[in-house]
Parts: sequence; structure tokens; C-alpha cells
Amino acid sequence: MLKTVTAALLASVAMASASIACEITLKAADTHPDGYPTVEGVKAMGKMLEEKTDGRICVEMFHSAQLGEEKDTIEQTQFGVIDLNRVSFGPFNNIIPESQIPSLPYIFRSVDHMHKVMDGDIGAEILGAFSDHDLIALTSYDAGSRSFYNSQKPITSMEDLAGMKFRVMQSDLFVDMVGALGANATPMPYGEVYSGIQTGVIDGAENNWPSYESSGHFEVAGYYTLDQHLMVPEVLVMSKASWEKLSEEDQKLVMEAAKESTAVQRKLWADREAASEEKVRAAGNEIITDIDKTPFIEAMAPVYEKYVTDEKLKDLVARIQAVE
Repeated sequence: MLKTVTAALLASVAMASASIACEITLKAADTHPDGYPTVEGVKAMGKMLEEKTDGRICVEMFHSAQLGEEKDTIEQTQFGVIDLNRVSFGPFNNIIPESQIPSLPYIFRSVDHMHKVMDGDIGAEILGAFSDHDLIALTSYDAGSRSFYNSQKPITSMEDLAGMKFRVMQSDLFVDMVGALGANATPMPYGEVYSGIQTGVIDGAENNWPSYESSGHFEVAGYYTLDQHLMVPEVLVMSKASWEKLSEEDQKLVMEAAKESTAVQRKLWADREAASEEKVRAAGNEIITDIDKTPFIEAMAPVYEKYVTDEKLKDLVARIQAVE
């Protein structure tokens, strides 16, 4: 017992010393659980930042929606209550027009295509638009392809979607996308999806392999159709108020650490995606891959017409489609 108490005291002292050594501690939020690739990506950024600043700047990670769901944490980040926040592009669609472009259905042909776009000048232009909304977009992370899952039946065509109720992120674009496919969209916080499917409030939702698995949604929604309608990147943002408190040199180091963490997150993502798929398939869920995406893609025409309205956004779409 004495050894245990002594070890605990030493650990506490070590933690207190580490905290004292950090002149600046950046509070980071994520809705996903500990160990999830985006959470680990931000942790990797924190380690890199500590190394770059000799321990002056640290990152304290609050995972599992400890600081609230995405809508709440976005507002807290804009006000400077939260310093760093990993969020999908979706929740920003209603306030930042440029954020709608990576969120468009079938805008990216593949993961490689998405990486080339988001790592290049086009991606920098999209991220730069966040600065007008009290946020600094540092980098983009991978989030895989989003597909529909439900508790009712296999979906192999648009006809199968008719009348079904699917949870979507709180984004008008996502609501219209589901509506264009003939289904009913229900905006709902991520944390309420499991019980929503379980109680029949909704028939299902749409997300990637790791989210489908880690959330436990695969336990209540046994049918997963790989229509891959969205390949929306995640974005790591920083409060503009917190950013402006840093020196120019520290701003540069924060940006460098964020960019360098992207490669770590992408590798973790690829590994996690494979592991999640294996777990879901082992559970006996029905995975539908035999699906003609052409009618789904064609049904998106009115969505593009509604959201890609001005010449600037049309130019972004054209430039993305031209990237080889």
C-alpha cells in the first residue's frame, strides 16, 4: 500500500510539474472517444508543439464530447472559451459558404483526390475563409466516406430510401441532400443517434466506418450501404481570440504542429477504418456494396444548384473537379 501511495504521489507531482512548465495550455475539444484518430491527431499536435516550444505550450485534450456537442463547442471556440476544436465541415455550412464545397455530395472522386485538393491552394483558400468568423482553420483531417446505415432493411436503390428517416448533422446542405434522395432528414446531435435508432425516432443515420463502429450504432442499425455519398474532411480550428494572444513565432509553431499532425492522423485513420470494418463484419451486419451510384449522383443536381450559387463557389467546384 505504501508503495502504491508513494507512486501515486510521485505521479501527481510529475503532472503538477509538467503543468507548471507549460506557460500556455490550449484546451482542445472533440466529440469522439479517446483513441479515435482525430483525438489522437490533436494529441500528436500537442506533443509536437511541446517539443517545438521546449514545453512552453501544451494541449489538454477533452474527448468524448466532455465540453459539449459540436454546435456548442463551435460557439465556445468562437468566444475563446475553447482554444482548439476538431469539427466536421458540416456544422459550418450555414455560416461559412466556402465550407459547403468540401461537403458537397460526390465532390471528391477518391481519398487521393481529396488530399490533393485540401493540401493545395484550394484547400488553403477554403480554410482561410474561417478567419472572418472568429476562427483560425489550422489543417484538415481525414474522415473517410460517409454512407447510409439503418435498422430496417438493405438499401440498394433510391427507391429503398423513400420515406425513411435519417439523422444528419445540423446543416441545411445535408438536409437537402437526403431530401433529394427521397428520404426524410432529421438534424440531431451525434450523441442522440443511438437512442434515436433504438427507439424508432429515426430509421438510421449516415457516417463512416469508424463512427458507425465506435458509436455503437452498428449494434442497433444492422444494414450498411456503401453508397459513399460524402467524403467530408474534418477541420481543426483555433479560437481567433486565443490565436491573437500568441506571438507571431508561436502562431507559426502552432500552425506547423497542426500541419505535421495531419500525416499522423491520416495513417491512424486508415488503420482504424480497416479495424472498424473488420469488427462490424464480424458482428454479422449486412454490408451492401452492389449499388449503382449513378442515379444518386444525378439526384444531386438541385443540391449543387442551390448551394453553388455565386461565381466564386462555382469556380471552386470547377477547380476541384479539374484537379487530377
